[in-house]
Amino acid sequence: MILPLLRFPEFEKDGDWEIKTLGNITKVVSIRNKKNKKLPVYSISNKDGFVPQSEQFEGIDSTDRGYDISLYKIINKNTFAYNPARINIGSIGYSGDLDNIIISSLYVCFKTIESIDDIFLWYFFQTNHFKQSVLDSVEGGIRNYLFYDNFSRIDFQNPRLTEQQKIAVCLSSLDEVITAETEKLDLLQDHKKGLLQQLFPAEGETQPKFRFPEFMEDGDWEETTLEEVADYENGKAHEQEISDTGIYKVVNSKFISTNGEVVKFTDSANLMASSGDILMVLSDIPNGKAIAKCFYVEENDTYTVNQRICKITPKDIDNRFLFYIQNRNKYFLAFDDGVKQTNLRKETVLSFPFLKPKDPKEQKKIATCLSAADDLIAAQVQKIEALQEHKKGLLQQLFPNVND
Repeated sequence: MILPLLRFPEFEKDGDWEIKTLGNITKVVSIRNKKNKKLPVYSISNKDGFVPQSEQFEGIDSTDRGYDISLYKIINKNTFAYNPARINIGSIGYSGDLDNIIISSLYVCFKTIESIDDIFLWYFFQTNHFKQSVLDSVEGGIRNYLFYDNFSRIDFQNPRLTEQQKIAVCLSSLDEVITAETEKLDLLQDHKKGLLQQLFPAEGETQPKFRFPEFMEDGDWEETTLEEVADYENGKAHEQEISDTGIYKVVNSKFISTNGEVVKFTDSANLMASSGDILMVLSDIPNGKAIAKCFYVEENDTYTVNQRICKITPKDIDNRFLFYIQNRNKYFLAFDDGVKQTNLRKETVLSFPFLKPKDPKEQKKIATCLSAADDLIAAQVQKIEALQEHKKGLLQQLFPNVND
């Protein structure tokens, strides 16, 4: 029997879903831009589907580069397209209401037959069954490809059109919620950026734009350096002591750059970090996103510091205030010339100049405000992750798992 685990009540008596192939329900389309029209050029990303090519390539598209676009394919409404060399990572898109655009001739383009709901098929492409079928169907050597011949042989489970539409509406509604919550996250992150700009003095200024009322008469912030307010230690190598069952988390650049999502373990605490310490990345590739990124230690007896990470222990300043002013500060980013790897030295880090309020209470107030913003952001991230997990569960239950 080919049935999903979860079915809407009105379709419970409809019987098995019909097994077809993608070749049964799709047809290739290939309309070339023979007249060399200057149409909007699009690409397909594994995250957002169809996107303007200029958004992916720093404001420049194929037309700007002087490429021959006469062989590009014209895409009209309700068309699917995928990159044969990247479909294994989800590089497939659906044009929807997009019309009269062009994409590279390398893409495979197709439409569905009338008995198929496009959005239902779009969600089928997100199921584990389809993803595994792609991996089983690719061919090639160094790079794997999935051309239409093999794509068309992939099994597709097909209920009646009305049931397809019901499933599509259900999942679309959930996607709308996820989109709305993601927009809220963007607003919270923008709000925090605004707070950072307002709560710290701008370059050349000695007071912030916004100041809490009780500190309005406290005058200018005072100049200091990291060396004057904190102790410094370089991390130590742990590469030979990594263990899947280790009791300590190794803080390396990957750990910090992924906000702790990618973590290695060890039983050797070669440089233990304590609650309130600030751990900062010292080395990164040109134009990297990790250089000078900081991690604030919340717990004792949990983290050990790897090489190319430094441990900053505040001694005459509010710990969290220092974390917020030090994290990815422009002073450190200026050492990245965009050509060679950046390596921050101890002397460079300790010479970091900045301004701080004279009153520790003002430092704490600023840190508390920013921490509250971080807490809201973290809660919103968790909410979105929970919704995404819920969607994964629905995909598994609303579509039959043929492998089972």
